[in-house]
Amino acid sequence: MDAVPGLRIAFEPKPYEPRGHIYFGTTSEGLLACKAIEGMVKAPENRKILEQGHALVGMNPEVGHILMGFEDLSYALSLVLEQGRLAHTHWNSQPLGNFDQDLDIGVISPEQALAALYMLKMHHYQGYFGIDINPERMPVRQALLNSMDALKWMNDVINRLDHEAVVACTEKPHLNRGVLEALLIRALAPAGVKLSEPPKVQK
Repeated sequence: MDAVPGLRIAFEPKPYEPRGHIYFGTTSEGLLACKAIEGMVKAPENRKILEQGHALVGMNPEVGHILMGFEDLSYALSLVLEQGRLAHTHWNSQPLGNFDQDLDIGVISPEQALAALYMLKMHHYQGYFGIDINPERMPVRQALLNSMDALKWMNDVINRLDHEAVVACTEKPHLNRGVLEALLIRALAPAGVKLSEPPKVQK
């Protein structure tokens, strides 16, 4: 970085594979690595960027790698955002732990992806959604279309939520027991399904 001053980098933490343990493999370890690397740069241009409050080292968190490390997806991404180091995002599906599978977006634990996308919306995320998949049993084009459709569907669900009601449920849980769950059930239910009368949100 000192050889090419002013160049900003981003890396993607991964807890293991191909090695049994990778240094700085989790989100929190990755944030420590960012600070440690920035603490070592000496070029005047780099030091000036840091002194202005900008990051030189960012992160490109991947859904699969976060879940390989048994982390909570939305919380991990929020940590990176809190530190001003989110350079990009990589999306796929992954069972907790296990080897790096790079499955299509939303096929495993879509509720994790929905929560992460909601958190990004609350942070006014305007970046790209990078697709990081390895389709082994279907044509690549179909796998990409499925993943893009999954992201569109999930973001549409989020955009249709009553955000004031979500905030009320979060800030006044004692007045809204079970209401947030009812809101989410209605957001995910197919059109035409007959449900009970929605509970009233206490704001």
